[in-house]
Amino acid sequence: MKQNDPRHNWKPEHMTRREMLRYCANGFGTLGLAALLTEEAGAASATRVAKTPGKASAAGSGNGAANPLAVKPPMFPARAKRVIFLFMSGGPSHVDTFDPKPRLMAANGQPLPFAKPQLERTKTGNLLASPWSFKKHGQSGIDVSELFPHVAGCVDDLCVIRSMTADNINHNGACLQMNTGEQSFSRPSMGSWLTYGLGSENQNLPGYMVISPAQPAQGAPLWSSSFLPASYQGTLISDLKSPIANLSNPKLSSARQREQLDVLRQLNELHQQQRARESALNARIASFELAFRMQKEAPEAFDVEQESAATRKLYGLDDKVTETFGRQCLMARRLAERGVRFVQVYHTETSKRSSCQLWDQHGSLKAELPANCAATDLPIAGLLKDLKARGLLEDTLVIWGGEFGRTPTAEGTDGREHHPFGFTMWMAGGGIKGGMIHGATDEYGWHAVQDKVHVHDLHATILHLMGIDHEKLTYHYGGRNYRLTDVSGTVIRAILA
Repeated sequence: MKQNDPRHNWKPEHMTRREMLRYCANGFGTLGLAALLTEEAGAASATRVAKTPGKASAAGSGNGAANPLAVKPPMFPARAKRVIFLFMSGGPSHVDTFDPKPRLMAANGQPLPFAKPQLERTKTGNLLASPWSFKKHGQSGIDVSELFPHVAGCVDDLCVIRSMTADNINHNGACLQMNTGEQSFSRPSMGSWLTYGLGSENQNLPGYMVISPAQPAQGAPLWSSSFLPASYQGTLISDLKSPIANLSNPKLSSARQREQLDVLRQLNELHQQQRARESALNARIASFELAFRMQKEAPEAFDVEQESAATRKLYGLDDKVTETFGRQCLMARRLAERGVRFVQVYHTETSKRSSCQLWDQHGSLKAELPANCAATDLPIAGLLKDLKARGLLEDTLVIWGGEFGRTPTAEGTDGREHHPFGFTMWMAGGGIKGGMIHGATDEYGWHAVQDKVHVHDLHATILHLMGIDHEKLTYHYGGRNYRLTDVSGTVIRAILA
């Protein structure tokens, strides 16, 4: 250090606060830098890729990479490349759809013969048998309710999990847990974790898309990227007739738009130089580029009218009852085959109810549940058949279910309460054994009693099928490493093909 450095001439007893900050700024900066480097190192540990083939960790971009959605190798050979999650918002009744209970039928109207859990919302009454009959289908002989005649025809492709459990009895917490792994706090959604870990196979479309004509009550937190970089959040499609409004400017040529975008990018990059870690800014810059590329591909991807009349009929687009959800499912297939990593389809639209929790039958079970099933049964079966015919089901994981099930006991005279203690979901394709039942609830359908599957186990299995170790896909935030499955989760190996 030079002797004429002014820092040699100050006297501590005469130092002002401004001088103190000026001369000691590097020290304060070093303290801040230490914290930043710690966080950077944590993020880097989740993004490091091993050189040994087949042992790569997830290559998520935690620090504003130029292309956060670039394809990244899985940690080990994947069985599935993409996911379509059919979310029945509100909680479908398992004992009326995929989990028949002869004992419940025999004991209809009688009290539940054991104590109910303390976790209750309302006092439900006596046992309520399903008003609908069940019948065995396919070579596997799996029982399916008469409410799902078309899905029943695909049962040999399904793995029906009858032993699901969750931790929250309310819609908000249960939906958050099913979609993000966390009941109360903001956490990245499953689609965000997958795009963070694997990127997207199509750089001209968002890697994570949500198709929902009406938003669920919980809204955007269900597809949020939370503390992950903003590039990994879901893109909501709510207008099925005009999925992406204002995508292009008809007054400007493509070349002129490119020129304007280049200038805008230069300005944004100058602004970004002082804000290198601002993920929202990185995502905004990337969104302009993506929007420009989408002008060519997105209109074609969403144009279901290009499909043949037979395909549109397969999804039920020729019937008012099935047209809305059928259009959603057909869009999901078109996006999946174009390389979108995660597509979530919410059943939230109906002309008879204002609520978006369509499967929430606290009353009017006999009227509303058949209506929900009729609106979704044919489109779901159409999606499974179409994926299979195109050879896409082999590496596309399809998931069906809601945030929980419904009580085997009656709420009022014609309803069922929320029920996270034992319920049903099913999976198909993407490395899953078809034509099988996993787990069971008790003879009344109340508790999961055999091969229980917690939400964390489901998430661990989904990541495993996509070639990701759920314990190693982490992101350093707030002083600790986070993951989709928190500190739990076990892969359900019995259902893997």
